[in-house]
Amino acid sequence: MVAGTAGLVAGAMSMAAGEYVSVHSQADTEGAELAREQAELNTDSDGEHKELAAIYVGRGLEPDLAMKVAVQLMSHDAIGAHARDELGITETLSARPIQAALVSAASFTAGAALPLLVAAIFAEARLIPLVAGTSLAFLAILGGVAAHTGGADVKVGAIRVLFWGALAMAITAAVGAVFGTVV
Repeated sequence: MVAGTAGLVAGAMSMAAGEYVSVHSQADTEGAELAREQAELNTDSDGEHKELAAIYVGRGLEPDLAMKVAVQLMSHDAIGAHARDELGITETLSARPIQAALVSAASFTAGAALPLLVAAIFAEARLIPLVAGTSLAFLAILGGVAAHTGGADVKVGAIRVLFWGALAMAITAAVGAVFGTVV
């Protein structure tokens, strides 16, 4: 049980660290894009007005109205208008590395809890099929819950997570068999 708990903690930390690094890289990219955009606003304000107006024309506004909207939005918050409408960066959707790391660690912990509980309760002789089976069942349930939370098709979400989880388990078992390690 101690080894399982250590594995859970190590796995959660690994997932959190990977997610933090990945999302922080995204945040760095967003920051660099905003810095470039600010430099363009400082050196070519007229060109940036035209660029923003062209985006609005592409969305269906008449050219005169598009230019008025661009001028008004840029007079209020030029970098915000370009971040949102040109770069697709919004406060709501901006990268948050700490939040992503915490959610990843919590998700890993939730996903590992049931198999760890099964390993603690049942005899060693039945452990591999029971842990594999309950892990796959729990993956399907979590996939369905995630899909439901996001407003997607629950069945499709459950099947997707179940498929990729089963594939990962099969590959892990195959690698273990090749190297003579029990998995």
